[in-house]
Amino acid sequence: MVLGKETATEVIQTISELWAPLTDEQHQYLAESISIQHYKKNDIIYRENEAPQYLFFLLKGKVKIYKEGVSRRQQIVRMAEVKGFFGYRAGLAETNYITEAAAFEDCTLCLIPLATIKRLICENHEIALYFIKRLAQLLGHADERIVSLTQKHLRGRLAETLIKLYESYGTDSKNCTLAIEPSREDLANLSNMTTSNAIRTLSSFVSEGLISTDGRKITILNEPLLRLISKNG
Repeated sequence: MVLGKETATEVIQTISELWAPLTDEQHQYLAESISIQHYKKNDIIYRENEAPQYLFFLLKGKVKIYKEGVSRRQQIVRMAEVKGFFGYRAGLAETNYITEAAAFEDCTLCLIPLATIKRLICENHEIALYFIKRLAQLLGHADERIVSLTQKHLRGRLAETLIKLYESYGTDSKNCTLAIEPSREDLANLSNMTTSNAIRTLSSFVSEGLISTDGRKITILNEPLLRLISKNG
């Protein structure tokens, strides 16, 4: 998709705010390289074992990054951050993707060719430091998640998932209803449990007054206690 001048300026400004200030030449080079793609809910963004061609920057919407495990059961690894990059580990490591990414809801992405990123990294060491920091943070989150998924009980895992969704996407302006509407299967995949266990655990949270539900809408009623359950596992 060809970008209008205002749209391109806005996108470049958003990206450059995450990096050190780019030179005028780097701004121009980036503006000439990027493209914008719109994805509908459930559209595949990239598939496992594909060779990376782009780094993705999430402008709007929600994206899930997942991997199929035993019996093709889907395990959601994480949700991409709005106004953040994803899909860069494989690109920078020069390996094929080991995960897949799909639109959790309608979303808009900025695609940056790998060649563009590599050139900018060579020219601007602050960009290299940015990605080093992000990769280190992802490694730390992965370590924490391994402990969580292997040692926490069902209640602790689901509570942690709800808190992370709350922290990542916030709530609407009127109450504490999550600004994301995951299915019960999504919650199960995020929490490493079966869908039936996710449904039962969610129901117990409702009966205890921790949350309320209306279809896929989840309202946080007792955040402190939910955090305590998440912490204690």
